[in-house]
Amino acid sequence: MDKMRPAPLATTMFFGAGVPQHDRRTDGWLAMITAARRRMHTPGAAIPGKLANLRPLETSHAAFRRWAMTMLAHMSGTHGGRHDAQRAREIYQTSTMGALIDGVYDGDVTIGELLRHGDFGLGTFNHLDGEMVILGGSCYHLRADGSARVADDGDLTPFATVTWFRPDITIPVRASMDRATLTALIDEALSSENLVYAIRVNGTFDEVRTRTVMEQRPPYPPLTEAAKGQRECNFHSVAGTLAGFRTPDYEQGIAVAGYHMHFIDHDRRQGGHALDYRLETGTIEVSSRSELHLSLPRTSQFLASNLASESLAQQIRQAEG
Repeated sequence: MDKMRPAPLATTMFFGAGVPQHDRRTDGWLAMITAARRRMHTPGAAIPGKLANLRPLETSHAAFRRWAMTMLAHMSGTHGGRHDAQRAREIYQTSTMGALIDGVYDGDVTIGELLRHGDFGLGTFNHLDGEMVILGGSCYHLRADGSARVADDGDLTPFATVTWFRPDITIPVRASMDRATLTALIDEALSSENLVYAIRVNGTFDEVRTRTVMEQRPPYPPLTEAAKGQRECNFHSVAGTLAGFRTPDYEQGIAVAGYHMHFIDHDRRQGGHALDYRLETGTIEVSSRSELHLSLPRTSQFLASNLASESLAQQIRQAEG
């Protein structure tokens, strides 16, 4: 059985109404899950039914994690954090966009830890090795060649944002529209520009243009320099999902102000950071968020980083496109 990785040492900041408390029943559920995992590695042992149907490209370990998260979700008699009064509106983020801009590409949060805080989100991987998108509790690693695979639980991230996705607004799209028209349609449906919104767009796209950053080696360049070596891919007549967030202007530097979206195709085999797109038909889903759980790393690189650059907003626009 894999060794348990200790929780990362971090400075944690909470913005919002409160912090979820530990449920003592968790220990009993963890004991049951641990026993189930042992059975997975025992020849001839029975495996829980849902684990028998592995998704394409998904390892048995990843499938176990999805099943374990579902079991933990039911410990309060509901379907997890998405029905918890506080966690349902919480966004969990590790590090800041300002740190990433400054070249802080090594984090101490594992994908396994990240997925304890949400089933939907985006980010990147240590060494700036590609893009991340999380859908349905599975984390996908989007590589510089445009390919995608399920990330390992032990992979590390220097920056990521996740939440439990439950749509508040659903908008059907029956006519082709470009990026500007689609985001304007979303803006019109929002109750306020001062909240954070998780955005999911499922459908068929006439075209999607993506870029994916390439893995970096120390000493790390700032993101504006690293992005110059990014690779772009164009996908045509493709079914897939755009996933990301719309963040208020006042959060620039903590996150990416405005729309920050990643794309992955329906088969979960290719994708990247969405630069431009045209949606043919599909569905837009929007989920508002009013709680921010910001976990700051205590790595030496982060502690020595310059997070107060006067040109930060300009650098983010240059790097993110």
